[in-house]
Amino acid sequence: MNRLNSKRTLVTGGSSGIGLETARRFLEEGARVAITGSNLASLEAARKELGNVLVVHADAGDVAAQKKIAAEIQDSFGGLDAIFLNAGIGDFRPLAEWDEAGFDRSVAVNLKGPFFLIQALLKLLANPASIVLNTSINAHIGMPNSSVYALTKAGLISLARTLSGELLPRGVRVNAVSPGPIATPLHGKIGMSDAEIKGLVSQIPAGRRGVPKEVADAVVFFASDESAFTIGSELIVDGGMSTL
Repeated sequence: MNRLNSKRTLVTGGSSGIGLETARRFLEEGARVAITGSNLASLEAARKELGNVLVVHADAGDVAAQKKIAAEIQDSFGGLDAIFLNAGIGDFRPLAEWDEAGFDRSVAVNLKGPFFLIQALLKLLANPASIVLNTSINAHIGMPNSSVYALTKAGLISLARTLSGELLPRGVRVNAVSPGPIATPLHGKIGMSDAEIKGLVSQIPAGRRGVPKEVADAVVFFASDESAFTIGSELIVDGGMSTL
């Protein structure tokens, strides 16, 4: 339980779902943990639940806010050994219903913000360090109504490869986790009914949705020294859904 002993870590979108569970797992493995989020009430609840964590209020889609995150991390931790870029939104619509504002918001939160946060944190990354990107199997399976969400997640998968080549000389590994359907508040937020969730589960060979810990454990592996020879890779955690 000490795979991340004394490592300085950051989890974006760490106040709920996969992010909250990953922050908890990081703490269990001995890390110092900072979390970000855009909802003050959720952040405060996470602070009370997790205990000794640094909490940074920031909008994941605001480029200027990424510099604020970096400044607070530098003041509190001095540097970083591992980052889990998890913050994101799921906006699912038919092609005909998209407008420019919605498109821009999804791209800003899911892709643009993470890109510029990595840039802002670059000077703080230790050698060695690990960056883990939370992507999605939607980048692979062509699910209807997921066009914009999927393209942002595909962009992150591409970043895991290209930034690995660019940052490896300074000791920074970049990898991706790609979850399938996970039992988090997301499905409720996007308005899925119980019947729709049941239909989704019918497409998963494992016969159920995943739980946040199953993704968090994969992130712990990437953040730890156990994955020192794993670079630019993608670990799919989807109960076999993408194999169909």
